[in-house]
Amino acid sequence: MMKKIDGVIFDMDGLLFDTELIYYQSTQKIADAMNFPYSKEVYLEFLGVSDEEVQENYHRIYQDFGKEKVDEFIQRSYDDTYQVFESGEVPLKEGVLELLDFLEQEEIPRIVASSNVRPAIELLLDGAGIKERFSGIVSAEDVTRAKPDPEIFQKALANLGTKADNTLIFEDSFHGVTAADAAGIPVIMVPDLLAPTNEIKEKTLEIFESLTQVPAYLKK
Repeated sequence: MMKKIDGVIFDMDGLLFDTELIYYQSTQKIADAMNFPYSKEVYLEFLGVSDEEVQENYHRIYQDFGKEKVDEFIQRSYDDTYQVFESGEVPLKEGVLELLDFLEQEEIPRIVASSNVRPAIELLLDGAGIKERFSGIVSAEDVTRAKPDPEIFQKALANLGTKADNTLIFEDSFHGVTAADAAGIPVIMVPDLLAPTNEIKEKTLEIFESLTQVPAYLKK
């Protein structure tokens, strides 16, 4: 078991919210409509990286379609995803509310550190009624380098004002776990779409199937 926890950092997509599938479905829908050769394998390749990096890769992969068409593909996919977000139909992942209740009870401060853009983060947190349960947000706009670079977690740590050893990160993606490890902050992984490799397992404190298992573990 780890030392006393003074602060917790949460990733968002695929960890707090079941968004990864929504991103994939929206992108696949637009790709099919525009005859782009897209697949779940392509989506999974860029899981947990910043929007900017994903877009750069789409321009590289689909360069034969021309820049304008790729820009349209990206924009339409984003618009479709945003429509789903605004509908309020994005489910929280299992165990989120129970874990937040437990951390509040223990008076442990919480912050969101997500590679997503701030408007999307606020839209989802507000929609689920949990925004005020976090002391702050560190988003794509706040960093120059996305996960797996540790910058986002270093900023979240500074925001919390806690020591790395006494802070805990919750992540679902390989890039997130790698970033946490590089920041020297203990990380618990709750895998979403991809099962962890042995290399990723070695970088985690624990791996749980769901956040529902976390309160009992932290009480030990």
